[in-house]
Amino acid sequence: MLIIRNPATGAVIAQKPVDTASQIADKYRRARKAQPTWAQTPYQIRAAAILRFRDLLIKNADDLAQTLSAEMGKPLSQAKGEIRATPQRIDFFLKHTEEAMKEELAAESGLTGGTREVITQEPLGVIANISAWNYPYFVGNNVFIPALLTGNTVLYKPSEFATLSGIAIDSMMHEAGIPADAFITVIGGGAEGAEILKHPVNGVFFTGSYGTGKKIAESVAGRMIRIQLELGGKDPVYVCEDVDIEKAAESLAEGAFYNAGQSCCAVERIYVNEKIYDTFLDAFTKNVKSYKCGDPMQDGTFIGPLTRAPQLDILDRQVQEARDKGARILAGGKRMLGPGQYYEPTVIADANNSLAVMREESFGPVIGLQKVKDDEEALRLMNDTDYGLTAGVYTANEDRAKRILSQVDSGSVYWNCCDRVSPRLPWTGRRNSGMGSTLSVIGIRAFLQPRAWHLRAP
Repeated sequence: MLIIRNPATGAVIAQKPVDTASQIADKYRRARKAQPTWAQTPYQIRAAAILRFRDLLIKNADDLAQTLSAEMGKPLSQAKGEIRATPQRIDFFLKHTEEAMKEELAAESGLTGGTREVITQEPLGVIANISAWNYPYFVGNNVFIPALLTGNTVLYKPSEFATLSGIAIDSMMHEAGIPADAFITVIGGGAEGAEILKHPVNGVFFTGSYGTGKKIAESVAGRMIRIQLELGGKDPVYVCEDVDIEKAAESLAEGAFYNAGQSCCAVERIYVNEKIYDTFLDAFTKNVKSYKCGDPMQDGTFIGPLTRAPQLDILDRQVQEARDKGARILAGGKRMLGPGQYYEPTVIADANNSLAVMREESFGPVIGLQKVKDDEEALRLMNDTDYGLTAGVYTANEDRAKRILSQVDSGSVYWNCCDRVSPRLPWTGRRNSGMGSTLSVIGIRAFLQPRAWHLRAP
C-alpha cells in the first residue's frame, strides 16, 4: 500500500494499492496489443483527443492545483501556474507533430536510376514513461503527449510523491477519449518502475536523479531501445560587474528558490565578479529574506515544504560543511520548527568548489555564492562539475555572454534569465545531466523511428 502524506503537515491524505508484478505484466500486454490499432488511428482523431485533454486541464486547474499542493507541498500559486501553463506546451505539440511525421521524398526516380527514395516516420511502439514529482504536469506532458500523438502507447508511472496528480491525469486522458489501453497508469515507487522495464518496451523516458537514471540505463543497455534520461544539474550562473545589481539579484533569487529549489534547472551556484560581490550579496540576501515560507495553501507563500524528507538531511550536511570550512551563512541555515518538512531559505557566502553545496545537487532552498576575479575564472569554475543541464550569464553585453556561454558544456544556456524552459527549444542534458531530448521538434521525433524506402517500378 502506498501511503501519501502531506509534506506540510505530515498527515496521511490518501492510501493507494501498489500494482503487483502480475498486474504490471497485464498492463504491458494490453499496451502492446493496443499499439498497432492506436498507430493506425487517423492523426486527427488522436489530436482531437489530446485537445480535449488540454481543455480538461484548463477546466479543472483549480482542483488539480489543490491536489498537487497537498501531496508535494508546492505553493498553490505555483501549482496553478504549472497547470495553467501546460496547455501552451500541448499547443506546440499539436501544431508541429503532424508535420514531423510527414513522409519525405528524398530523391526522384529520375535522379536515382529509376528508384524513388522515400523516408517515413513510424512510432517506436510501447513507451515506458517514468515521470517526476516536482513538475508532474510539465514533465509528464513533455513525454506522453508527443508519444500518444505519434502513435505510441504509454505505460505511465507517476512518481510516488505525485501519485494523486498522476491518477488525475489518467482520468482526464480517458475522459478525453484516449483509449484505456493506449494510456495505462502504473501505481507504485521505484520497484514498480523497475518492474515495467522487465518487459520488452520500445522506449524508456525517465526524469529524476542521476543515480536512478544510471540504474535504468544499465538495466536496458543490452536491449538497443530508445532511452531518454532527464537527470539533475548543478546549474551555475555568473554575474558580471556591469549588471543592474538589483534586477539581477531579484531574478537569481527567484531562480534559486522557486518551488523551494526543487527544479532540475534551478540556479544551484552563483559566481559574482569581485567588483560587485558585496553589493550583490546584500541585494540577493534581501530578496531571499523577503520570501514568505509556510503553508503552501496560503496566499503569498513562496516557499513550501520539501517534498522528500530525506533531502533535509542532505541540506543539513551541505550547510554544516560550508559553515565548518569558513563560509558565511547570511540567511537561514537550518530546518524550520514545527510540523512539516521545511528548510529555511539559506544563502551561503564565500563558498568554493570544494564544498558539497557547490558540487552536489541541493534540490532545496539552499544556494552558495563565490567571488571571482574575471570571466576566465568564472568559466573555469562553471565547467568544474559532473553535470551539464543549464548555465547562465548576467551581463549588459550580449557578445560577452555568448563568448562565455559558448564555452560552457551544458544543454541550455541563458543570458540575463534563468530557470526557464520553452516548448520550442530542446530540453537536453550533458554528462550526468542525462541523454536525449524532449521538447521542440527534436523532442517529437524522439518518439519516431525512420524507415527508408527504395521504390522501383517494374
